[in-house]
Amino acid sequence: LSPDCSFTCHYRCRALVRLDCGSPPGTGDEDDGSEQELEKDTNVDEPSSWETAELDPAQVEQRIKEYNSQINSNLFMSLNKDGSYTGFIKVQLKLARPVSVPATKRGPGGRPGQRSTGVKRRTSFYLPRGTVKHLHVLSHTRASEVISALLRKFTVVDDPRKFALFERSEKDEQVYVRKLGDEERPLRLRLLAGPSEKALSFVLKENDSGDVNWDAFSLPELHNFLRMLQREEEEQLRRVRHRYARCRRELQAAL
Repeated sequence: LSPDCSFTCHYRCRALVRLDCGSPPGTGDEDDGSEQELEKDTNVDEPSSWETAELDPAQVEQRIKEYNSQINSNLFMSLNKDGSYTGFIKVQLKLARPVSVPATKRGPGGRPGQRSTGVKRRTSFYLPRGTVKHLHVLSHTRASEVISALLRKFTVVDDPRKFALFERSEKDEQVYVRKLGDEERPLRLRLLAGPSEKALSFVLKENDSGDVNWDAFSLPELHNFLRMLQREEEEQLRRVRHRYARCRRELQAAL
């Protein structure tokens, strides 16, 4: 690691972590920035025209046949006798902040697995950026239920209201991101868009909209957010200084 590296890791996890430090400094930061610059948020109340389309049973059956004929895996959609359908959606987790999971129970001697008496404890960690999870859902499964199911898969105990499900699409070399409403049905959107990931993909992010219900957080969590914001601010300042320092060196070399 370079002297100015800010990487930190739990001592038990160090043997499991591998870092690619061979690329020039600042390369990863610039990639993240370019991706964010391409993304354009649209209004949650203004879905695309195809997203509001209503399909009759015959059209649903035809769409499912077309969808299954276009995929290269066994993640097919299935039509049920009652007119509903089931299928798989893939969700990418792009969480910038740590999540909380139940801590390993330790006994009085500190040994895992022993029953402990006292306050319930949690441990926090960062999910690897870009983690992907496939979920088998129903046509009437809501976005809020997808969020809860994802949190259960990763045993995350944070309040689901802290997270939001977004749809991501690429069009004309522009990336569009829209926050789904709680009642929207992701599998229906998947069927309407087809299997193309460029046409539609799902991303789980923090719910950073202005209507965050801060009452859903405990006092220690709020204090922890303040500490994380401070670290994020310091990290952003470090990145900006590093970028300008590199540009300055390149200009001086050119002169």
